[in-house]
Amino acid sequence: MQPRSGCAINAAVEALGDQWSMLVLRDMIFGDRRHFRELLEGSIEGIASNILSSRLKKLVDAGLLTKEQARRGQRARYSLTEAGIQTVPILFALGNWGLDWREGTPELRTRQELMRAEGLPFVEELMDELRTRHLGAPPAERVGAGPLERLEAAYRRSAAAHG
Repeated sequence: MQPRSGCAINAAVEALGDQWSMLVLRDMIFGDRRHFRELLEGSIEGIASNILSSRLKKLVDAGLLTKEQARRGQRARYSLTEAGIQTVPILFALGNWGLDWREGTPELRTRQELMRAEGLPFVEELMDELRTRHLGAPPAERVGAGPLERLEAAYRRSAAAHG
């Protein structure tokens, strides 16, 4: 993928700049969705299958995802590359902006609120967990629940309180 210009912001926007690409990355990172059907059915925004297919191909072509070819009777699985994992701080910044400037529901804002409260060390810990899950890196030593588990627990508590 060659960007239209040599501008770093332009190159990033061309790889990440549409809403669906960012939401696919969000669902892979925070929802641990790695298969087409999981991404399609788990999309709270209701992504269409042709759009999802297009965005997955775009993200693979941009080097943010890899696609493990399906063997007979199995589904293809997508994984984040290191470049894909490096989008976590971008999503963190976007989410913080959204908390400050956009409306939302309490249960859907709770994950971002937890991330904001725990700060950049949490973001780094999350990126390490994604490296383990997607790149096969050795798991980091930790005491207690990992970041994805803490995010899910916060969401469930909020959903129960507001549901």
